[in-house]
Amino acid sequence: MKAEFAVVKLATGIAGFDLVGYGGLPKGRTTLVAGSAGSGKTVFAAQFLTAGIKDADEPGVFVTFEESPRDIKENLLSLGWDIGELEKQKKWAFVDASPQIGEQTVEVGGYDLSALLARIEAGIKAVGAKRVSMDSLGAIFSRFTDRSVIRGELYRIAQALKSMGVTCVMTAERNQEYGDISRTGVEEFVADNVIILRNVLEDEKRRRTIEILKFRGTTHQKGEYPFTIIPEEGFVVIPLSAIQLKQKSTNIRVTSGNADLDTMCGGGFFRDSVTLISGATGTGKTLLVTEFIGGGVKKDERCMLFAFEESREQLFRNATGWGVNFEPMENEGKLKVVCEYPEVCSMEDRLVSMKKAIMEFKPHRVAVDSLSALERVSSLRGFREFIMGLTSFIKHQESTGLFTSTTSTLLGGTSITEAHISTLTDSIILLRYVEMFGEMRRGLTVLKMRGSQHDKNIKEFTIDAHGLHLGKPFRNVGGILAGNPTHIDSNEIERLKGMFSDA
Repeated sequence: MKAEFAVVKLATGIAGFDLVGYGGLPKGRTTLVAGSAGSGKTVFAAQFLTAGIKDADEPGVFVTFEESPRDIKENLLSLGWDIGELEKQKKWAFVDASPQIGEQTVEVGGYDLSALLARIEAGIKAVGAKRVSMDSLGAIFSRFTDRSVIRGELYRIAQALKSMGVTCVMTAERNQEYGDISRTGVEEFVADNVIILRNVLEDEKRRRTIEILKFRGTTHQKGEYPFTIIPEEGFVVIPLSAIQLKQKSTNIRVTSGNADLDTMCGGGFFRDSVTLISGATGTGKTLLVTEFIGGGVKKDERCMLFAFEESREQLFRNATGWGVNFEPMENEGKLKVVCEYPEVCSMEDRLVSMKKAIMEFKPHRVAVDSLSALERVSSLRGFREFIMGLTSFIKHQESTGLFTSTTSTLLGGTSITEAHISTLTDSIILLRYVEMFGEMRRGLTVLKMRGSQHDKNIKEFTIDAHGLHLGKPFRNVGGILAGNPTHIDSNEIERLKGMFSDA
C-alpha cells in the first residue's frame, strides 16, 4: 500500500540526474544547489526550467539576483536555448532582482523581502509556472548584513512557494570544494534538499562532479558522480552507479579478422564482448585493429574506429600497406573513422561524444586505438569511470569492442590500462617482443577469454604486407611475459613436469 504522504519525485529532464535522484527532485519542495565558481550552478537552474517546458510543458520563473536577464539569455543561447522565444510563448518569465548600474544599497531599520515575494507570485501567475529557479542567493547576502532576518525571509519565500505548489531550485556559492556547504551557513537550513556541485583540480585537470547531500523524506544515490556541460545538451550527469549488469550475452562468435587468432580464441570473439590488446609500441596492435575492421566489413558489418594517436591519412596508408583498403569501406558506409587528439576535451565530454557517435552510426564493431593516449589526459579515477561507461554502453548495444593499450617498456611489463581495467574487459591479448640469441622476435598469447576455452601457448608471429601470421609456440623458453626470456634445458622441463604430476 502506498503511503498517503509519500514524497513524489519530479523528473528534471537533466540527462542522468534523475537516475541519481531516483526519479528527480522532490516535487513541491525547495532544493539548494551549492557550488564554487564555474561549477555549473546557473546552467543547472536554467536547464531545470527549459527541460520542464520542453519535456513536461511546465512553464517556469527565473529569479536573478546577480546577472541581468539579458546576460543570462545571451549565455544560455550558446547552449542552444532560446529563452527569448520561450518568453514570447509565455512559458518563461524573469524576475529581475539584479543590482542596477549606479544603485547604492542603504539598509535603514528592518528589512524584508515582501516586495520580492510579490513579484515572484505575479510571475508565477502570469505564465502558470510549475517551476521556479532563484540564482544566486549569495547576491542578497552581499547587500544586507542581518543574517537572521534574511534567513527568516528566505524561509518565508520557500514556504510561500510550497503553498503555491511549485518546485524551486535555489543556487548559492561556496568558498571551497570540500567543507562548508555555503558561504554563510544559512541557505542549507532553509532548503528541503541540498545538491553540491564541485569543479575539482586533479592532476592538473579539472573534473566536475555532483553530489546529492540530502533529500528530506526520500531516498537518492550516495556519493559523487561526474558530469559535463556541452552545447545543445547542457548539463549531462554520468551516473556510473546506474550501470546494471544486465547486458545480453550470446554464444555467437565473430571473426577477429585473423584466422589464426580465431583458432587461438576458440573460434573468434564473442559478438557482445570487449577485448583488450596490450603490447609495446610496434608490436602490431593497430594491425590487429585493422584486421578486426577488415574482417567485419567482409561479413557486411558496420565498423567504427576511434583513433587518438594517428591521423586518418596515416591509418588509411598503414592499412593499405597490410592489404586492407579503408577508403571503399568508408565510401560504402561500412566504416566511420573518428580521429582526435585526446587533449581536445575532458573524459566526460569524450564519453558523451563517443556514445552519441555510436548511437548515430549504429556499428556492429567498435575499435579504440589507443586507450593509453587517453590515460595521459585524465586522472586514474576519471579514466576508469570512462572505461566503465564505454564498455557497458558497447555491450548494451550488442556490439563487439576492441581496445588497444601500450605498455611502458619494450620487453614485458604491464600498462596502467592493463592493470586497472583487466576486470572490465572480457578478453586480453598480449603482444610481446622476445629477445633471443641476439635477435628481436614477437610473441602473442591470449591471457584471458571469459566464457571460452582458448590456446594458452605463447606463439611467435610475423608481420608482412599481408598482415599478421601466427607461427609455432615458443618452446624451452621461460620468462617471456616478464621480459626476461630464458632458455630451459629439455631435461629440466621433463623434471619440472614430473614434479607437477606427482603433486
